[in-house]
Amino acid sequence: MPRRGEAQEFRPFRRWFPFLVPLFVAANIALFVRTMYVNDCPAHAAAAAAGIGDSVGGAAGAAAAHGCMLEPDLGRYAFQPYKENPLVGPTSATLLEMGALETGKVAKDHEWWRLITCIWLHAGVIHILANMLSLLMIGIRLEKEFGFLRIGTLYVISGVGGSLLSALFMVSNISVGASGALFGLLGSMLSELITNWTIYENKCAALLTLVMIILINLAVGILPHVDNFAHIGGFVSGFFLGFVLLMRPQFGYINQKNSRLGVHSGTPKSKYKIYQIILLVIALVILICGFITGFVLLMQGFDAS
Repeated sequence: MPRRGEAQEFRPFRRWFPFLVPLFVAANIALFVRTMYVNDCPAHAAAAAAGIGDSVGGAAGAAAAHGCMLEPDLGRYAFQPYKENPLVGPTSATLLEMGALETGKVAKDHEWWRLITCIWLHAGVIHILANMLSLLMIGIRLEKEFGFLRIGTLYVISGVGGSLLSALFMVSNISVGASGALFGLLGSMLSELITNWTIYENKCAALLTLVMIILINLAVGILPHVDNFAHIGGFVSGFFLGFVLLMRPQFGYINQKNSRLGVHSGTPKSKYKIYQIILLVIALVILICGFITGFVLLMQGFDAS
């Protein structure tokens, strides 16, 4: 309670302590360490060398011959040769073993869990650093504003949406990474601005800033080894999820609700605007139809083949 004579800061919306996003970052890092442990580049290099009759100084010599990066310092956590993995990480086979997304294994072998597990895996140090820094910058701000339950749900569903679109169009490649989920957070920021438009003061400045952030991140898709379909699927999923999960009550309703002794001045204010309800219903229908269509197309594509 404020002291007598002190003004209490008015906070129309609850501020949350962000703990889920840091947990997501820790989980991603832990899984990457586990992936490198399973990868064990020196041991696999030694086995490959033995298979072709190479006897260059045992495992260390085989690792050197096959170019395992930082093998003397990292041991079994050494990275694959740069020519094999320019993102500085494990082999594609190891990623597949850990749960990477491959269309055939999802649709033909019914390993649907790969649509979720792939968003927690990363192809290399460069990959995970870029994604985790972005997650911290974007995710913590959103979790403070909307809480762990909404942002956690948005993150996972957007990631699955990105995985689904990637599985439909990247049939011959494997896919890993949190990029789809991250782009879902970006998409939700745009829809949050639209659905809560009336409560923003500097509307144009907020919109221009957000559009610039989105364009910069979309430009990353030009780089090689980037799954643009996961970006698009995650962004679209997050955009429509934002209308469902990030809708704010109107200030008029909040002021009446928080008025002293329950005395309201004027006519009762509605909690949400009509356009907010309409956008929520439309977004929900599109999301349900989109995910169902995606799963059906994925199954029909392999049934036809």
